[in-house]
Amino acid sequence: MTWASMMLVGRVTRPHGLRGHMVVEPDTDFGAARFAPGAQVWREVAGEASAVTVCEGRQQGTRWVIRVEGVTSIEAAEMFRGKELRIPEDAKMALGSDEYYLHDLVGCLVQTTLGEDIGRVQAVYTAAGGALLGIDHGGSEVLVPLVKAICPEVDVVGKRIRLDPPEGLLDVNRPRDKGDDDD
Repeated sequence: MTWASMMLVGRVTRPHGLRGHMVVEPDTDFGAARFAPGAQVWREVAGEASAVTVCEGRQQGTRWVIRVEGVTSIEAAEMFRGKELRIPEDAKMALGSDEYYLHDLVGCLVQTTLGEDIGRVQAVYTAAGGALLGIDHGGSEVLVPLVKAICPEVDVVGKRIRLDPPEGLLDVNRPRDKGDDDD
């Protein structure tokens, strides 16, 4: 199992208190399972994946406050600051038939509902407003909201996404020629 093959479930932002607790910004919809006492998460140590067991975990707003075995001081928790927490790919939760993991969308071929090739998903960005697909479209990145109205068909197994883009969406981030001033 390599670090690169593991799934991100959160990032430690900072220590919390004096007894080894740390604040985790989750990157999972399954925080209650991932950060529950007894759960294992992995961190990177000298380029290798190293398992740690959660011994305390509670949700605090949108974040989690956890403590892992062997970490009992603010100094020890400080060593986790900025570190990613991951799980093995085979430990991921099963999803419903119309659900998918965002990282599985990277590499998908994107076509319009009429069959026109747009490009491939090179990244998926998440923000408060939802997920955005970063699509390589003719050498520039086009951001497309991942919503059913625009992406009516997502086939993770077939690595294909069909778009029904509103007019102008695919041209928003395209570089303009120098003579194309709107002034």
